[in-house]
Amino acid sequence: MAGDRASEARELARRLDFWSGPVDPEPLAGGITNLNFYVRDGATTFVVRIGEDIPVHQVLRFNELTANRAAFLAGIAPEVVHSAPGVIVTRFIDGKTMTPEGIRSPGFIERFVPVLQTCHRIVPLHLRGPVLTFWVFHVLRDYAARLKDEASQYTPALGQLMACARQLESAVGPIDLVFGHNDMLAGNLLDDGERIWMIDWEYAGFNSPLFDLANLASNNEFDEALERYFLALYFDQLIDDDLWYRYSAMKVASLLRETMWSMVSERHSKVAFDYSAYTAENLARFERAYQDFCKL
Repeated sequence: MAGDRASEARELARRLDFWSGPVDPEPLAGGITNLNFYVRDGATTFVVRIGEDIPVHQVLRFNELTANRAAFLAGIAPEVVHSAPGVIVTRFIDGKTMTPEGIRSPGFIERFVPVLQTCHRIVPLHLRGPVLTFWVFHVLRDYAARLKDEASQYTPALGQLMACARQLESAVGPIDLVFGHNDMLAGNLLDDGERIWMIDWEYAGFNSPLFDLANLASNNEFDEALERYFLALYFDQLIDDDLWYRYSAMKVASLLRETMWSMVSERHSKVAFDYSAYTAENLARFERAYQDFCKL
């Protein structure tokens, strides 16, 4: 079935009426909720992103399109040149896809912080029409209700997980509302040597800045020294105990969301991926992080 889906997506990309002539879409690696293709049309190269709405993950493609367009106007995302139902075509960025090691390397965080601040403060100035909010604790509650309704194998654990979520939401407290990317995986950042670009805006929405900060640190295995340095650069201040506590709570929530995202994906995703192993890996990471948080 996964092979059929990839073939169908490639054919959809090939047949877009945007092209000036025949094209031969080439699959791009990465993406476990969508399929991406590299397309050369004449002398110009594009990326075609194929993906339908995924209501179980609160992914709605109109929101992704709106966010991507605003982020381009803010100078941090590739230009959207064509769209159709389930399809977004952007200009190709000739850059290096980042890795966790690259993100942790000397000099990268200093270059990235202004990009993240632009996402949070400048992108919303370019938004037009309706957009979503991404509040991780709402997402967690929705995942828990769905898993319970579907008699998931994880149902016995939901009570304790949601008790943790309530504790974490209380610890985060009042927030400063910004526009977040909300999926800070290394593969969603490109470096062309001069600029850092953010791609894959499917989870974008208004949120606390703490989520992107915590999500980047968690996904890319920052140690505490790098975390504190990252926060100090972003907020332009020394990090006091209160901010560290609220940030730490959001980091644990980010891990719980990744865990429960995978639990739901085990039942609903059409993409060929070992979600069971991903769930187990992230659940173990969440449990360790939660234990560390409780010691603060």
